[in-house]
This record gives sequence, C-alpha cells and structure tokens, in this order.
Amino acid sequence: MEISFRLAELADVETLVRFHVALNEYDGTVADPARAQAGLELLLGREDLGGVWLICADETPVGYIVLTWGFSLEFGGRDAFVDELYIEEGYRGQGVGRQTLAFAESICRARDIQALHLEVERENVNAQVVYERVGFEKRAGYFLMSKRVGTAIRNP
Repeated sequence: MEISFRLAELADVETLVRFHVALNEYDGTVADPARAQAGLELLLGREDLGGVWLICADETPVGYIVLTWGFSLEFGGRDAFVDELYIEEGYRGQGVGRQTLAFAESICRARDIQALHLEVERENVNAQVVYERVGFEKRAGYFLMSKRVGTAIRNP
C-alpha cells in the first residue's frame, strides 16, 4: 500500500464532510455537517488560512488532515494547528498516521512554521501514544479551552 497526500479542492467537499462526520462519530461527538461544509468551502484555496489534504492509499482517499496557521510569541513565530485528522478504521495501526504527521511537519517546515500543535481526547490513549512517538509532548499544566464567539461562517 502506497500512501500519498493530495491538496483537497472544492470538488472534494462531499468526501471531506463524510470523513468529518465519521471523525465525530469516532470521538463520540455530534457533527454539524453544514458548519463543516461552510468551513471547508472557506478554507479550501485560502493558503493564508491553512490547508486540507486528503490521505490516499493507492490513490483512494482514506482520510484527511486539516492544518491551520497562527502565530505564537511563545514559540517565536508562525505556528500551526492540526485542526482535524481522520483515517478510516481499516487503515489505522499501519503507520498511516505516522506518515501523515511527518507530511504535516514537512508542510510546516516549508512554510517556516516554528511549532505544530494538536489536541487529542484524554481517553484516546492509542492516539496519544502515536503522537508521543513522533515527538509531540504533553504540556503539563495546560488545557485547551475554547469559546465560540461567532454564530456563522461566512465566505468573503
């Protein structure tokens, strides 16, 4: 099986929303497909915001990764966030996640990004092990906290 990555485009939105819904089901959360679609339509083609890549096994999409760009004084410059990462169940445990994270790092290095962040559910010990193996560190004393301040995503 050969793993490759392809920059997603608007024609991929249906596949990406399907993966987004599956990711939420896996995490035990409720997806909002309309919000996800609106977000994807805004993000795709906007390199200033980030990017979405399909993870392909022998050219067939089996998952996706969403990277978004930010800036951090603590890390001394641009940073990135793995907003979503999903791999279909039949492809887990075969190194696809490790390859995807290495790909994400290469994207970041090419853009002079100083740090790559991600979040993982506390109960998802398998994912935590994978992330630690490729160099991600838990930040003792820190919790990711969020507050929704917008009501809708609008395309410019």
